[in-house]
Amino acid sequence: MATVTKDQVYEAIKTVIDPEVGFNLVDMGLIYDVEIDENNDVHVKMTLSTRGCPLHQMMQQWVKEAVERIPDVGEVSVEIVWDPPWNISMASENVKKALGAG
Repeated sequence: MATVTKDQVYEAIKTVIDPEVGFNLVDMGLIYDVEIDENNDVHVKMTLSTRGCPLHQMMQQWVKEAVERIPDVGEVSVEIVWDPPWNISMASENVKKALGAG
């Protein structure tokens, strides 16, 4: 069985766009951690740019579906955490510039 890598998981999550700002979740800095066990089960720890985000369940589902498309992936779980709170400094330089924070 092929081993799923963190790079593959991050590349898959890059296909998920935050509809409020139009950038992918990886470049936004919203993905805090990815864990992959020996069964290729993937656990993604992420946050959202705002706690009151009306799309948080949708975004969680989008991330799960994106990761599930990776060949040989096992179970996928996505956990939303609020600590540490997200801020613009966690985003990539491109995102910061586009949002006027760079």
